Amino acid sequence: MSDRRQQILDAAIAVLGTRGLRALTHRAVDAQAGLPEGSTSNGYRTRDALVGAVLDRLVEIETQVWQRLVAERTGPPASPDELAQLVGAMVLQLTGPARHLTLARHAAFHEAAFQPELQDRIRTARDRLAAWGTPWIAALSSPDPRTDYLSMLALVDGLVAIQLACPDADFDPVPAIRTMLAGLSAGSSQNAASRKPRR
Repeated sequence: MSDRRQQILDAAIAVLGTRGLRALTHRAVDAQAGLPEGSTSNGYRTRDALVGAVLDRLVEIETQVWQRLVAERTGPPASPDELAQLVGAMVLQLTGPARHLTLARHAAFHEAAFQPELQDRIRTARDRLAAWGTPWIAALSSPDPRTDYLSMLALVDGLVAIQLACPDADFDPVPAIRTMLAGLSAGSSQNAASRKPRR
């Protein structure tokens, strides 16, 4: 990606994340980026093309975050509590310092409800994230790591959405995530016990 395109897309993310979907116009992005009028439309002729490119850029940023997260670790989290703390820290990042990125992603997701092409891009991005997150759930002895990972992701998305829409100064996502992960471990233990042969 060229520096100019990245500048335009990051400006579009800023517009989405601070002013909402209605404010996303080529002219608003040009102004946000400090570029001559017409710069954004030269690269993205339609608003749909711009939203699609913004979504790709958001996926790129999230991918970089996950790659850094994985690179900083020598192995998967050793316990449900450790994973809950790790995911909870990410939720606080998404609803705090990275709030504008998350709001921009939610705006792009709203647009995807009406555009099958964007749905395909989101599906591909979720599959890529699952490839990293599923082994961490598997390490907790989950009988169905991918399904359980997607369940955790749904919980995280819900926690993030509520905190963005109705901020709570005392917000702590860790207890809910810990409870969910502990349930996975408990379910795994029960399944293992039920498979033991009776004497």
